[in-house]
Amino acid sequence: MTGYPDHRRDGMRTGRDRARFTLPVIVACFMLAASGGMQVACSAVRHGAPMGRHGGRGGIRRPPVMTHVPAHWRQQGLASWYGTGRQLGHATASGEMFDPGALTAAHRQLPLGSRIMVHSRRTGRSVVVRINDRGPYHGARIIDLSLEAARQLGMLGMGTTLVDLRPMRDDEEEVASVPR
Repeated sequence: MTGYPDHRRDGMRTGRDRARFTLPVIVACFMLAASGGMQVACSAVRHGAPMGRHGGRGGIRRPPVMTHVPAHWRQQGLASWYGTGRQLGHATASGEMFDPGALTAAHRQLPLGSRIMVHSRRTGRSVVVRINDRGPYHGARIIDLSLEAARQLGMLGMGTTLVDLRPMRDDEEEVASVPR
């Protein structure tokens, strides 16, 4: 220590240094509160969203939910199924209780309540499901089917299978098909 009054003692800040640090922090908080950024940051923390370096929602990049399904919309990819007990009795994204015996499914983007024809490329069977949940969030899967829908497609022993998805029109009949 040199004996000068403006030098720090034992790593402690002097009153002048504390004021230099505190004032910019207070100003930044007021600016955040005035711009509405504080509500965004607080709601992200409240809902458990990981915060990125610059205050955004970290690595979560989910595609936006569609408002309606165009008639020409098609999707191909991996389907999985769920509902062996852990989900039983839990609410889905639509608010209804999960029922493994219903012909329902989870999709990331499709509007809740839309009816989708799922055609298995492996077994050749088709089934119409109603979207009532969000997901799947595992791997490159595009749809999670209920236990009954997976049974009708013949994919229970496989776990996943390649499927084609297409929207159902209101005038089309809901009949599960047999292999071709």
